[in-house]
Amino acid sequence: MQIRYFLALCLLPNIVLAEEADTTELPTSQCFVTPPVSRSFDDRAALTGIDDEQIVIISDFSNAAFNEQAEFTGDVSFSQGLRHIAADSAILDQKNQRLSANGNLIFKDDLFTVTADSLEAQMSTNSATLQKAQYWLHGQQVHGDASKLQITSDNNLLLTKTNFTTCPPGDESWLLEADMIKIDSTEEWGEIWNAKLRIADVPILYIPYMTVPVSDKRKSGFLFPSFSTSTTNGVEISTPYYWNISPEYDLTFTPTYMSSRGLFTKTEFRYLAGEQQNGQFNVEYLDSDDNLSTKADRYLYHWSHQGAVNANWRVRADYTNVSDNNYFNDLDSDVNQSTDNQLSRIGEASYFERNWDFNIRVQDIKVLGEDEKPYQVMPQLNFNYRTEDIIESIDFKFNSELTNFRHQDDEYNTANRLHLVPSLIWPIQGPAGSFTSEVKLMQTQYWQQNLDDDSTLDESVSRTIPQARLHGQVNFERATQLFSEQYRQTLEPQVQYLYVGYEDQSNIGIYDTAELQEDYYGLFRDRQYSGLDRIADANQFTLGFTTRLFDHSNREKFKFSVGQIMYLEDSKVSIDDTYEETSPSTSVLAAELDAQLYNDWFISGSVQHDTETGENKKNEVTLDFRPSNDKLLQLSYRYVPDLLNTNTNDQVDISQAGFRTSWPISDDLYFVGNYYYDLNESRNIETYTGVQYESCCWAVRLSYHYRIKTNYDDDLTDTDNTTEEFESGVYLNFVIKGLGGSGPLGVADMLNEGLFNYRKPLYLRN
Repeated sequence: MQIRYFLALCLLPNIVLAEEADTTELPTSQCFVTPPVSRSFDDRAALTGIDDEQIVIISDFSNAAFNEQAEFTGDVSFSQGLRHIAADSAILDQKNQRLSANGNLIFKDDLFTVTADSLEAQMSTNSATLQKAQYWLHGQQVHGDASKLQITSDNNLLLTKTNFTTCPPGDESWLLEADMIKIDSTEEWGEIWNAKLRIADVPILYIPYMTVPVSDKRKSGFLFPSFSTSTTNGVEISTPYYWNISPEYDLTFTPTYMSSRGLFTKTEFRYLAGEQQNGQFNVEYLDSDDNLSTKADRYLYHWSHQGAVNANWRVRADYTNVSDNNYFNDLDSDVNQSTDNQLSRIGEASYFERNWDFNIRVQDIKVLGEDEKPYQVMPQLNFNYRTEDIIESIDFKFNSELTNFRHQDDEYNTANRLHLVPSLIWPIQGPAGSFTSEVKLMQTQYWQQNLDDDSTLDESVSRTIPQARLHGQVNFERATQLFSEQYRQTLEPQVQYLYVGYEDQSNIGIYDTAELQEDYYGLFRDRQYSGLDRIADANQFTLGFTTRLFDHSNREKFKFSVGQIMYLEDSKVSIDDTYEETSPSTSVLAAELDAQLYNDWFISGSVQHDTETGENKKNEVTLDFRPSNDKLLQLSYRYVPDLLNTNTNDQVDISQAGFRTSWPISDDLYFVGNYYYDLNESRNIETYTGVQYESCCWAVRLSYHYRIKTNYDDDLTDTDNTTEEFESGVYLNFVIKGLGGSGPLGVADMLNEGLFNYRKPLYLRN
């Protein structure tokens, strides 16, 4: 039978004694280092109305005299504020406010937990010294040993002859030993002197001084290096340095040595402008590229900014420039990828109210590898107004645009365009379907300058085109049974009639207009071209339907859509201003399918079939096996005929088959692989294989990449654009968690590496 001794409050001022309380054991997890817990620690939670300056002591036995030493034995629990101590015995020197504790000692506060052989604490200064300690930082995986651990009055830690790791107990995949470590509880960073890094108990690195994070707080310092080798760049070694300038600014500087090219430096500066705006600057530079016969300098500079000025105003800016067309093909940029061939430069400010908005924008697009430059928008003003129920459920919209087009080359003409579009819309919505009637009047005025004497363009053009659109959809559904399973099936037919008036537009230049892609959703658009320089006349019906299957949990298991346009009259407007008398009477037949075939098997595809010639204009299909979120097998095929190769200006057919997988070999080991084959050229165009191991305290990725390399014609880089080149490389990424690494490696980014990024079924829209 346990006997409890309670000391009177008059003997020990500001000391409160309480009964013992039961506790609940904390759960543990595979990657979380759990410190030891004493059941006495939760006694404090059972007390109410106790000031942080008061002291609570619980023990089985005690012996105390007024203003002298008090001895406590048997399951001793000592609490002062947020600090708690559990031990077999303790001596409290009331006069000198000193506490000594021994035997099964556990110390805990809001930042860390420590076990030790003994403790000496000075309560007046809130400091303590523990001998032969083991410590655990709360909320982190950091833990270690120390011959002596000191807790300062400002709650910092000083550890002598110590070590630490983020690996679970018993797993010393890596261990950092040091003469001294200081952990700043306010800054949440540690300073380390005379450190030795051991991996698998083998010393590999000596560091006289370093700092490491003990939380997610940012601090200046070197990040983990990366290593790779490729046929074009040679051996690459990157050593990033992070500079935490202030809470609003930071900078990352990454020098990369490439044995085939030289020293390549990347600088990224990020900033916060107030609470709702942010941006970044990027500067990349390679001096005298050794891999080029011209020894040209390579560079990039980039600025982006976005955010809200206040409740109504939004701003956005984006500007990128590079030294040459092949910059992204040759160098690993932080701004764009090798598959990006356009640089968009945009600056805009927008103002929003409930019924109207205003926008001003400037834009310039640089197309890499093309000699012809697009027009610049300098500037464009947009005003839009909308209101509902202007006349008995009829909505009114007004869209307007005023644009100035300029060109960098003097031989091209310039233009100003004013476009006004009032609209009346009568929407009818209901569970059984919808019907929308819309009429527009598109009024456009062009003022074109600097025209050649033999130009077919007019200096002033006024264009007025009416448009009427009727679109209706009906929703049917029924219960059905398929393969002994109950489903809810829908049938959603829709029809659209579109009329757009004709006007000869051959006297207008092409400034921002291109043909839009044909797919199922594009069949129901009210325009054939982007931009406004060409508005195609139309007198046509579009018919289409969608059918879906939903299971008992209302999850979509099957979706199929098919549709086609029937032309009542041939369109006379085209970008090249040519009119063919034998225009087709129908559009392509566009169909799309997304379905869960069986359990974990999924199929997604689309086809655009020319019913008059019997030829397919585009096919793509993917077959996925996805038994879980971390497992994927995907087979894919795509076919696109008559695709323009901007590098050679030739029409080519794309016929490619691909295979992709992401599969866990074990709980910690993942494999990712891609393989794409060109059926027309009978050759492999991309292979990617990667193996990644990730434990609780470290991660490593080894990958191999083989791909076709795009070479644009460029005088600066002296590249022969007729030569196809293949590039291969080996890449190694290594992260020790808790030593300033950039965070855990991810399988998702491996899926997105390469020319063909991973796209889940239901989102195949490229």
